Amino acid sequence: MDTTALYHAVWRWHFYAGLIILPVLAWMAATGALYLYKPEVERAVYGQWTQRQYTGDPITLGAMVESVSLQAHGRITRIARPADDAGSWRMTVERADGEKRTVFVDPALGLVMGDVPEGGVMKTVKDLHSLVITGPIGNALVEIVAGWTILLCLTGFYLWWPRAGQKALALRGTPRGRLFWRDLHASTGAIAGVVILFLAVTGMPWSGFWGEQLQGVVSATGTGRPAAPGPAPWEHRDHHAAAELPWSMQASPAPHGHGAGHIGPDHVAAIAAARGIGPGWTMVMPPAPGAPWLVTDASAKTADTRVLYIDAGNGNVLQDARWSDFGGGAKTIEWGIAVHQGEQYGEANRLVMLAGCIAILLLALSAPILWWKRRFAAPPPARDAGRTQGVAAIMLVLGALFPLTGATMLAALLGEWLWNRRRILARSRPG
Repeated sequence: MDTTALYHAVWRWHFYAGLIILPVLAWMAATGALYLYKPEVERAVYGQWTQRQYTGDPITLGAMVESVSLQAHGRITRIARPADDAGSWRMTVERADGEKRTVFVDPALGLVMGDVPEGGVMKTVKDLHSLVITGPIGNALVEIVAGWTILLCLTGFYLWWPRAGQKALALRGTPRGRLFWRDLHASTGAIAGVVILFLAVTGMPWSGFWGEQLQGVVSATGTGRPAAPGPAPWEHRDHHAAAELPWSMQASPAPHGHGAGHIGPDHVAAIAAARGIGPGWTMVMPPAPGAPWLVTDASAKTADTRVLYIDAGNGNVLQDARWSDFGGGAKTIEWGIAVHQGEQYGEANRLVMLAGCIAILLLALSAPILWWKRRFAAPPPARDAGRTQGVAAIMLVLGALFPLTGATMLAALLGEWLWNRRRILARSRPG
């Protein structure tokens, strides 16, 4: 077996993968690291707005909604009560011109302490991280980058694997030499590669094409998300509270109530409390006649997942979905998302994900330095065409799993073939 040819083929595609995605991957690592520390960043930006200023029990929800509506000049669409009694409450206000604002509320008086654009600074960070601000192109780029990252990790592990008595981890030489940067790059990838691979795979559900397809399958087959209640009719309409739902339920239609009248937020909170949902919840008002109230448990841990739909007319519970109601596939996806966001296992979880983000930034720094020290030259092509074709076949399998990534891989393979063809023709010309 010509292991040198295989090594060169893998090395070459590892180089191309890094060249294609490392700038975007570094951007996602930096914004992702910020998002891991959402509470700390918000406290630093908003200061006293994040904490209550007055003691005493909260006023009734009905009175609070009325007071905040008058102060913020709009209609309340969402209430978020923190689990921490010292924290301020947050409400989403929709104004007559369609603008949405997030307001910080002291619940003892129903007093608005401050307001920001909907979601505030962390929504901006999240949008930057997911590239949603660039529209469909950015959404597709998430899938492309995640797919190439998987290839980058797999080829990186192969290149790092110790051979002929080499050390698995090392940092030799000085920053002036290429060996130092090669060791830094290889050792960083070896230590953090599993975490980076995990981040890439668990980031896929948020991607445009692949994520929507996966979500559609889970929703359509009913094999992952909780089943819809049998006797309640369901409308296939977009629910404006999709962002509050577990990922596997976001593509599901909301139940449609038929009760007469209109219950208020205090009645909804009482129903939720009777069902065991204590402080630390989010309540979403019905967006249209016939639509239900939605209450979700705000805990980030998957075992605490809870989705409560309540008929806005008569207070009947249309659905009470718990973690035990989710199927194995949905549980796996939800668990991966929670770990990805550093929420499932407390501070240790955050630190491991932060280490993965820092490792990506180190890899993104060391890779171009290595390229520069090679005088901007790509790794040599493998002389054994069979080895190159073998690596290409692996790429095509990965591309079949992630179609948008696959399209860019086909383009890269075509470019490689054209380049080799041009080189062969140039050598065959006489003189």
